Amino acid sequence: MSLAQSSSSFVTIAVWTGSIALGLTLLLGVQIVLLRLALRRRERREARVLARWRPLLNQVIVGDSPALPALSARERMPFLRLWVHLQGSLRGEATEALNEMARSLGVDALARTMLARGAREERLLAALVLGHLRDRAAWPHLLPLAGLADSALSLTALWALVRVDPDAAADYLTPLFIEREDWALSHVAGILQQAAAPTAAVLGRILPGLPEERLPRALRIAEALRVPLPGPVLAGALRSSAVPVVIAGLRSVITPDTIGDVRALLGHEDWQVRVQAARALGRIGEKADAERLTALLADPQWWVRYRAAQALRELPALSRADLEAVRASVTDRFAADMLEQVLAEEETA
Repeated sequence: MSLAQSSSSFVTIAVWTGSIALGLTLLLGVQIVLLRLALRRRERREARVLARWRPLLNQVIVGDSPALPALSARERMPFLRLWVHLQGSLRGEATEALNEMARSLGVDALARTMLARGAREERLLAALVLGHLRDRAAWPHLLPLAGLADSALSLTALWALVRVDPDAAADYLTPLFIEREDWALSHVAGILQQAAAPTAAVLGRILPGLPEERLPRALRIAEALRVPLPGPVLAGALRSSAVPVVIAGLRSVITPDTIGDVRALLGHEDWQVRVQAARALGRIGEKADAERLTALLADPQWWVRYRAAQALRELPALSRADLEAVRASVTDRFAADMLEQVLAEEETA
């Protein structure tokens, strides 16, 4: 009897478990159907919004002044996404025409409200809108976002700050970018590109006071932006006892102000420094530097020989005939082979 009752209990449990699982599966299926229906409704609604506003935006881009309807609450997000997309693909007068249109529709005030109280997607979009508008009133709303842990949101806010006021943004952002090593240099350079000149001024001012461990990143920012640093500031980096600082300094050399320091580093004990010194001399060197670079063709390190050969090829004052003369004068087999390889690469490029 006990065995029969036990079997009956197991069957009952199995039936209820199966029923619950079936019910949950049905509920999940219904939820998926409802989500797909909601997505299709949203897509149809957005298509209607785009069909209404795209012709008006196109008219504004070509210089017309169409009568603009009010922007309803349901139209805001699709309209703003389209507006931002067009701003990213246009230049010049067309972008300013789009800005005037946005201001006439109250988009600037709307974006500031979204930035303060919107969901994450809305804040991202609002930061892009305000950056394109160069909305000075948005500055205090954008600043708090710059220090957030959310990289996408913080970097978008930083981009907008540069668009709003490049000079003020360079003062605020440059030290922040040096501190935040979790931000990729490619992103940093892309954001600061429109503030390259003020950023160079800020770097020149703060570099002498930076701790040694921060110097390489600061110098790499200058390199990424291709901005010249003051000669004395860069010379200080090139004379550092820390190899990472020296290497970062050499990569930032783009003017002949520190050519004496670069020449001195051709004989540095660290081969990586010699590599970067050769590359730097290829950018800023004179015809007389051909002899120094030729001597490096016999360096024990392959990369030093290779970069020295490239630098010879890139020296502004060195002609093809001069290069051929250098090749003929080289007696070291490894040096001759390296120079031959680099010249062959130039011919096949």
